[in-house]
Amino acid sequence: MTLRLTGWVLCAVTAAVAAPALAQLNDPTRPPGAAAGAAGGEPGAPGQGLLQSVKISPTERSAIIGGEVVKLNGKYGDARVIRITENEVVLRTANGTETLRMYPDISMKPVVEPAPAKARKPAAAARKPAAKSQGKQE
Repeated sequence: MTLRLTGWVLCAVTAAVAAPALAQLNDPTRPPGAAAGAAGGEPGAPGQGLLQSVKISPTERSAIIGGEVVKLNGKYGDARVIRITENEVVLRTANGTETLRMYPDISMKPVVEPAPAKARKPAAAARKPAAKSQGKQE
């Protein structure tokens, strides 16, 4: 009985000690820049938007910026959405254009397929003349 009680106490102490350490771990599913105290000002404020998601369908394009759903040619604060791609949204304001990127800290480059290597032609092998077949002689 004492061994069982000691086991429970040990589990409780371990959990109490580990809880603060676990609270400091980053959530791998959290979008970039969504951490508390992230730079860039208040998400959702015009000029400080945080692009969270993009939806592209055959009939419309929309994005979630700072928690607000905005369609192509729609308004976000004082800005108008002029372009939506898979990775970014371009806003036009009175001061010019601003590009919001889905992953601002990551530089994405298109994949370039390498040119196919030219196949080497096999060296011409010296061929022996075909043996003449001899049929039955009558």
